[in-house]
Amino acid sequence: MAASTINALLGGLIIGLAAAFLFGLAGRIAGISGILYGALTQSGDRAWRWLFVIGLLAGGFVYHLLSGNPAPDLARDNYTLAIVGGLLVGFGVRRGSGCTSGHGVCGIARFSKRSIVATLTFIGTGMLTATLVNMLMGGFQ
Repeated sequence: MAASTINALLGGLIIGLAAAFLFGLAGRIAGISGILYGALTQSGDRAWRWLFVIGLLAGGFVYHLLSGNPAPDLARDNYTLAIVGGLLVGFGVRRGSGCTSGHGVCGIARFSKRSIVATLTFIGTGMLTATLVNMLMGGFQ
């Protein structure tokens, strides 16, 4: 099995375990947009949220340090596209009442019909967007 496949499997396992522990031990759903929103807006329930967000960022940083893999090159050529994409994601998160982690990982695990529909919508929209970008812009650069 290729190293990238093993990394993906281990990453998925860690995400699933973290979501299960957060739900089982604290009764919280590991939806990143909700956690970040609460960290920015709630007054009494912020410490665990900030620790969660910092852990996400630190985990990626530590992985790249330990693995020797280069960090991804983030939108070095097209900042406008990155900004527009970020705003569209934020808009979609608010319209869809959550993000892919909340719906896809936690919602499906709870057999939430709304989350199943949302996740299928995320996947379908992503496939359509990738196809259109490939057709209209000659692929991703």
